[in-house]
Amino acid sequence: MPAISVIIPIYNVEKYLRRCLDSVLNQTFQDWEAICVNDGSPDNSAEILDEYAARDSRFKIVTKENGGLSDARNAGMAVATGEFVLYLDSDDFIHPQTMEIAYSLAVRDASDIVSFTYDRIYRPQLMVRHVLGLDTDNVIPRRMHKRYKLGNIPTLITDDIYEYATERTHNKYSKKKKWLVKHCQVWKNLYRRDLIADIPFIKGILFEDFPWWSEVMLRNPRTTIAPLPLYFYIPNFGGIVLSAKQLRIMQSLCTGIRTAYLKYVARATEHQMKKWSENFQWYFINWAFRKIKYIDNDTDMEAARECFRELARIGALDRPPYKWAVKLREKICCFIK
Repeated sequence: MPAISVIIPIYNVEKYLRRCLDSVLNQTFQDWEAICVNDGSPDNSAEILDEYAARDSRFKIVTKENGGLSDARNAGMAVATGEFVLYLDSDDFIHPQTMEIAYSLAVRDASDIVSFTYDRIYRPQLMVRHVLGLDTDNVIPRRMHKRYKLGNIPTLITDDIYEYATERTHNKYSKKKKWLVKHCQVWKNLYRRDLIADIPFIKGILFEDFPWWSEVMLRNPRTTIAPLPLYFYIPNFGGIVLSAKQLRIMQSLCTGIRTAYLKYVARATEHQMKKWSENFQWYFINWAFRKIKYIDNDTDMEAARECFRELARIGALDRPPYKWAVKLREKICCFIK
């Protein structure tokens, strides 16, 4: 049994795949397996995966019909054997010490989760280069060359993840700001496999991280927070706003809200429900409702109304925790009449 299973969903990423796999191969920590899930990719990704699997037996290939990101992650989890799990998107890459640092902290603190962060300089740098028409495919972040001493890494250990996990924008003077576990991206954490093995991602939706992370938090994971920029992700250089696409985003967000809300109603303590509502639920409701301005036809608009009618029916729009959330609820109620 390896210490870490790295789950890598792969679809149409031959342009970036070698860089991603090299970042795993070049880890200072060696006790890992990489579960590479070929999600029916039509490009040359399969050939690249065969190349790496032939070079190193720690690369394990799972080949399946295309089912989307959630389905690929679920397929990877089904065969993962590591004590811990790390998710890595195949167009992204990680710092050479990511596994060494995360695993060492997990063992040291007996933690279920070790939370790090992504490089917030690299992404804007790529966006600027894209606007200027410069190369974005071969830019190596300066922080990739930085080396960390384990004994000097600042950390915070908590048995109440709700005090730090959030979608909110906190005051820059807040004492907690340094330690916040911001947003729901699954690739920013190392997880004990037993903690998450029976929590599947919802197949077929976008932003599947939100309901998944919401359920993970319900399990009261002991968490070590180490605010190091160990993950490097490639921004989406798109920007096309289509009504059908925005409707799908809205429907996905509402599905995530509905799924998570019902679990919290059934299982959450009063503290968990309060914190989740304040730090996640209403921010995602707001995000979903903002998509209305992009919808340009009656059919899609009616489908959007039905999303929010369902949230109202189950009580997910009750008890808004902020003044802005009260006003938002009023707008939604007017919209769905």
